[in-house]
Amino acid sequence: MTKSFEEFEVYQKGIQLAKLIFKLLENKTIEKEFSFKNQIKRAVISITNNITEGSEYNNNKQLIRYLKISKGSCAEVRSMLVLARELELLLPSEIEKSYTLSIEISQNLSNFIKYLTTKI
Repeated sequence: MTKSFEEFEVYQKGIQLAKLIFKLLENKTIEKEFSFKNQIKRAVISITNNITEGSEYNNNKQLIRYLKISKGSCAEVRSMLVLARELELLLPSEIEKSYTLSIEISQNLSNFIKYLTTKI
């Protein structure tokens, strides 16, 4: 890999998602749900951290491994958004943008993994 992780479009989208999630967690309806908030924060941060960590190995096999972990964290965020909606901690309209972006990131990660697999 010759690109820096900051140049990866999927990394930039991950940062956008983290910003959206942190903003959602400022909502009064969720303020007392400390463990929920902590878990979704950890999951959303894990998306970009794993992209970063994997890219530092300069090895496509290692990067693929970390991209798969990142994809799992992305699914965890999406699951927690569904749970927040179902528990009525957040309104569907409040989570829509984050949910949609999480799907997009997951698809981008899958495409990145497929691309890198062809380069091994």
